[in-house]
Amino acid sequence: MRKRIKRKSTVQQVKEALDAQLAIGCSKRKDKLEGCTESKIYSWETYRVYLRHAINFVKWCRDVHQIRDLEACKPYAAEYIQGLTAAGRAPSTLKLIASAIAKVYHCSVEDLKIKTAPRRRANITRSRGRKASDAHFSEKNNQDLVDFCRGTGLRNHKELQQVKGTQLERRDGIYYLIGVKGKGGKIRDVPVLPDYEVTVVRCCVAAGSGKVWPHVSSHADIHSYRADYATAWYKRLARPVAFLERSERYVCRCDRAGVVYDKAAMKQVSRFLGHNRIEVIAGHYLHE
Repeated sequence: MRKRIKRKSTVQQVKEALDAQLAIGCSKRKDKLEGCTESKIYSWETYRVYLRHAINFVKWCRDVHQIRDLEACKPYAAEYIQGLTAAGRAPSTLKLIASAIAKVYHCSVEDLKIKTAPRRRANITRSRGRKASDAHFSEKNNQDLVDFCRGTGLRNHKELQQVKGTQLERRDGIYYLIGVKGKGGKIRDVPVLPDYEVTVVRCCVAAGSGKVWPHVSSHADIHSYRADYATAWYKRLARPVAFLERSERYVCRCDRAGVVYDKAAMKQVSRFLGHNRIEVIAGHYLHE
């Protein structure tokens, strides 16, 4: 009697497709210069996000179209994104989901015939305005945490909960959190905003060799404090744009048309945040 071979589920196929592209520890910068980043995933966070969205896609194909083969799901990618668009998903989220699906198939979003609306700053809702979760977090009762976040601009709860008191160091009159491990395993030294250094120093000294914030409320809006940090540093570093050469100016478009920033100051703040592109902080962090 012939033994029946069990077919792999689409979820297993997705996982194997992404597992094969893991390049943890490899230099993305080096690969960019060599033009070979298309089929590689450089961080566990990216991997987990892509895996989640790709699995949601193949499960949708199974439930809606009764498809149980990864390759057979491919033609339905555009339909899936259209459905999410109609459901009101944000353009930035749709682009992420489309990128995840494209990564599984080793192709571009265009190859999948997926079209998404352009991302615009005006449509970004993260950390904009008061949310329901804000009612569960009192800034007044957590003032040290809020000031620490506004003074260091750490990315998220994970970065906060990894910092130890011994990572505080003073150089040339400025305090730094040294060796902060961020997205993609990148290590950076974070300059403390002088306005909040008293709180940051006090918290670090009190923690000693232990973690400064071992527990952080999930309702704390860390991203908004990070934006406050970026904006405050930019205002300290920026030169009057009226006196800058055209090549030294960053001119915003779309809903912020006419707003001009100092490129040099933006680059510096971008490095403080652990980013490489100034358009990221222009679109997500700097505010008036």
